[in-house]
Parts: sequence; C-alpha cells; structure tokens
Amino acid sequence: MGEILTYTLLQRLDSLEKVFRANLQLANTLRNYISRKLEELRKREGSDFSLKIMDFCGTHEWTIVHFGLRSLMPKGIELVAGPGCPVCVTPSYYIEQAIRLSLEGITIYTYGDTFKLPAINPVDGVSSLEEARARGGRVKLALSLMDAIRDAKATGKDSLFLGIGFETVAPGYARALVADMLPPNLKLLSQVKLTPPAMFYSLDILRDKPTDAPVMGVIAPGHVSTVTGAKAWVPVAEHFGIPVVVSGFEPIDVLSSIAEIMRQLVNREASVKIEYTRAVTWQGDLKTQAMIHRAFEVADDAWRGIGFIPLSGLRIREKYSKNDAREAYGIRELTPAEWKKDTPPGCRCAEVTLGKAKPTDCPMFMKKCTPEKPYGPCMVSIEGTCAVWARFGGGGLAQEIAAELEQI
Repeated sequence: MGEILTYTLLQRLDSLEKVFRANLQLANTLRNYISRKLEELRKREGSDFSLKIMDFCGTHEWTIVHFGLRSLMPKGIELVAGPGCPVCVTPSYYIEQAIRLSLEGITIYTYGDTFKLPAINPVDGVSSLEEARARGGRVKLALSLMDAIRDAKATGKDSLFLGIGFETVAPGYARALVADMLPPNLKLLSQVKLTPPAMFYSLDILRDKPTDAPVMGVIAPGHVSTVTGAKAWVPVAEHFGIPVVVSGFEPIDVLSSIAEIMRQLVNREASVKIEYTRAVTWQGDLKTQAMIHRAFEVADDAWRGIGFIPLSGLRIREKYSKNDAREAYGIRELTPAEWKKDTPPGCRCAEVTLGKAKPTDCPMFMKKCTPEKPYGPCMVSIEGTCAVWARFGGGGLAQEIAAELEQI
C-alpha cells in the first residue's frame, strides 16, 4: 500500500512540475499575452508608458530570479521585490538582546537563517548569535517551536525561542500558547510581523517618487494567504486602485499572475484575484485566525532599516504573559523615539526591502557583503532579496530559458 501511495504522489508531483514549471509553451503564451497587454496600455496612456509590479514574498523573488522571469518581461514592465523576508526586517535590538542573554547562560533557540544575522551594536564584542555560540554563548538551532519545547523539557535550562516570521508561523506559536505547551523554563519572544500593513507602507513610500514608473500591481504572498485568506488584500486594491493577485510559487504561477494584473489594468479593474486556488481561499483558515487572535494582540512594530509600521506586529496577550520573554527577561519594547536606523553604514538593505533599489545598486553587494560573510540583513536569509540575487541572479538558467523561448 505504501508503495502505491508513493508512486501516486510521485506521479502527482511530476504532473504538477510539467504544468507549472517545465512548460515552455505556456510560458511563451503568457509572455506574449503580457506584451500585448502592455502595447494596449501604451496606445491608451502613451508610447513611453511603463510600470512596476511588486512581489511580496521571498519565495516569489526566488522564483523570479532563479527562473529568469525578469528576462521574459517586455521593456516597460519592471518586477520589484518588496519586504518579503521576516529575518531581514527583524530589528537589530532584539538580536542584541538574544546575544546578551545567551552570553549570560540563557539558551537561545533560533532558526538557521537567523544564526548569522548581524547586529549593529556588538554585545561584549559579539555581533551575531553565531559569534555568541563560538564565544561560549548558549545558542541552539531549531526547526520549529516544537523542537525547542522538546529540548527545553529535556534540559531543564532557562531558555528563549526567538520567534521570527510572518503570518505563516503564527498558528504554531498560537497553538503552543493556547494549549499551554511551553514548559516553565522556555519563553517565547514574538517577532511575528504582519504583511498587509507592510504592503501599505511600501506602496506609500514608492508613490513618494512620482518621477519613477508607478507600482500598478502586486503579487501577493501565497503562503501567508492560506492563513489570512485573499480577503486580507482587498483594502490594498481598493485604497491604491491597483490589481492584487495571490500567487503560487512556480514560474507559471507567477507569469499567470502578471498576466492577470495586465488584464485588469487594460480593463481598468482593481480587484483581488486568487491564482493559487490549489491552496488559498477567499476567507482563509478562520479557525486558525481565531486562535491567533486569542493568543496575540496586534501592535505597532519596528521593521529593521525602515522604522515603525502601525499595527504590523503580534505580541503575546497578557493572559499568556507567563510565556512572554519580554516579561521574563526584561526585554523592553522599542519605541519610535528610541529606534535608530539599524543597518550598517553604506548598506542599502532598507531601500532594497522597500523596492526602491536593486541589490546591485548597493556598493557593498558581492564585495563587502556576500552570502558567506553577510554585511547587511538582506544577505542572510535565503528569502532575502540580496541573498537570492547573489546565489541566482544573472546568467545561467535565466539565459537558457529566454533563449529556448525565442525559438518557440
């Protein structure tokens, strides 16, 4: 029976790959459709009309870069990355607090992509959790909060889980709090950030530069939307008057989403559509949303290099304060008055995160700042735009796909 199930699963995965990835014929059809729609817009708006489309997920940016989708866009359509990396926007202050506690003997559980995240203000000469562990600090890598719970129960050591992420990680944290799963010696430091407020903030910032091509469409994050539902993006579409498409993560998903954005622009529409129907619904997971609301309250939050975004973070409710690392270890909340720009000198990560600059615009990119030795936060996580560009940008697969499509 197991062999039959495995074979069936492999067949399904192979079928999905043929439809959404290894499908040059459909990719070419979508590219031609996008080009035609741009020409229709230029007939109406002027021959020099151009626009930007922003993606809001590090995985979408990975797909765009890895599969060379920018090279398939007609001149006049620019794909720009938004704040789709939770590690990149975690304030240095909270990393500094985690370093301090680890050096004081508190076990810090962290995801692997946070391990090398550089702090602005070294603590006793230590600038990352990786360095802290090398100096004897108690730092352990964990795949999930459940991993940390199991280890904390086994060791009995005072410990803290560094809870970084977007809405996709919130259900696991909320369930652990509501079900009272954390042992007394383990505390949670919630650094969960909410993407819709960041989308508003980014689009507002970009519209401050009216000389640039405007952002006229958004590729919304599919994973986040499985939790929030596509309805979460309606205020964005209505407020800015632009199409928003919730997209899957394969290249055909992204091209289809761009095609839908162009269709709406030609038809003067501005609505939310779900391309990723195999995973996302309009309402989302209502039970999970209720559980998150029960465990957390929404608060203004600091985003690294950017500043405070209203109602953009989740904080543990007072009912579960016994699990809150802020209460246990005296970690004060940052305030707008105290927050300082927390990217290193010369680093343009904040502009990259907001879609105002490309990684290659930064003088540090692939010079002082590399995936092996990250200087800025956008080079640390695989979801960071600079890290994606460093590993997959330019040449290679992008050129191969573009050359093959030219022959179709």
